[in-house]
Amino acid sequence: MLDRISITANMAPFPSRARGPVLCSLFVALSMVAAAASADVPKPKIPKGKGERCVEDTNVMRKNHMEFLLHQRDETVHEGIRTKKHSLKECLSCHAVNNEQNLPVGIDDKRHFCNSCHAYAAVSIDCFECHQSKPDMQKVSGLSP
Repeated sequence: MLDRISITANMAPFPSRARGPVLCSLFVALSMVAAAASADVPKPKIPKGKGERCVEDTNVMRKNHMEFLLHQRDETVHEGIRTKKHSLKECLSCHAVNNEQNLPVGIDDKRHFCNSCHAYAAVSIDCFECHQSKPDMQKVSGLSP
């Protein structure tokens, strides 16, 4: 309420019927400045997976991948149920990014699939403190490491 009073007091020279368009114009101008500032922020380059189709819709995975991984972890560790649909190992196999020697990069490389979004969103990744960040080479290429 106090903000509304101070804004109204500062607009005293404007007739009351002109205040709405003035405030609207101010809001639009500020929105345009904010949009222009965010337009310069580079979007993450997300590498495409190797499979024909992800186990879930892309937007669903972007929003809920952590929930899927946690659910998969609980089923595997606590209940002994092992499936591939939302397993970290399967994600890494499909979404491995290779270096110049055609070998998968690890989490310490900024090209790693998980790093592309996590660095952009400033979210730390702790999965690979215990899990390997590279897929099993035999599964990816049929070669041994």
